Amino acid sequence: MATTQNEYVSQAEDVADQVLRRSKTILPHLARLCLISTFLEDGIRMWFQWQEQRDYIEQTWNCGWFLSSLFVFINLVGQLIGCVMVLSRKQVPVACGLLFFIIALQTIGYSILWDLKFLMRNLALCGGVILLLAESRTEGKQTLFAGVPSMGQNKPKTYMQLSGRLLLVLMFMTLLRFQLTPLQIIQNVVGSMLIILVAIGFKTKLCALILVVWLTVLNFYFNAWWNIPEYRPMRDFLKYDFFQTFSVVGGLLLVVALGPGGVSIDEHKKDW
Repeated sequence: MATTQNEYVSQAEDVADQVLRRSKTILPHLARLCLISTFLEDGIRMWFQWQEQRDYIEQTWNCGWFLSSLFVFINLVGQLIGCVMVLSRKQVPVACGLLFFIIALQTIGYSILWDLKFLMRNLALCGGVILLLAESRTEGKQTLFAGVPSMGQNKPKTYMQLSGRLLLVLMFMTLLRFQLTPLQIIQNVVGSMLIILVAIGFKTKLCALILVVWLTVLNFYFNAWWNIPEYRPMRDFLKYDFFQTFSVVGGLLLVVALGPGGVSIDEHKKDW
């Protein structure tokens, strides 16, 4: 029985490797686009909902017209510029720093500190940005001579990959729907097992790739915001969830493209 299961897993890994080989040129670009999609959507939202966002901040903090307008302006410009820099691969560390600042600003401005679900999502977005930062770090800077193997790994990048994987778990937890139906229970259990395997770095690329397909299908099914009339508030809620889920997908695609890093079971298995 165990031998049969191992054969199935090996076959699945072979299929995953073939998919990755054929898509390796576009996979990092697709991952970055998915990951920053929530920032891009929110930046555009700031433009079209300028007055509503400004009024909300002004009423919540009683900070006046100027400061509330400045808050919306920083969110709009900061997110769009950060997204353009990430997609164009220009000054990615600076872009990541800008996106970190936007996450912190929104956490304070929208009082997210006191809402566990949204706080977990913001922390998970930090994880996605950390993965972007890890991807931008080049290997080979740890040794003085070309062709001479390094005695260690790129430690900062390794720990960034670990942090990004762990923080993605927080985002996934907020996407779980606790409904006592057989299908929903199966979805939660299977999804939770896969995301835990990704977090600890076991069969990482295969599990992350399965989660990408699974989450994408569920996202289009459950968060079809385009079917909701514009005047209904539910449209904005579904739209928010849709792009947040795509950020998780983008983070998982980066995990597929980068691998789990040195702090993972997959990496340590090579030494056994």
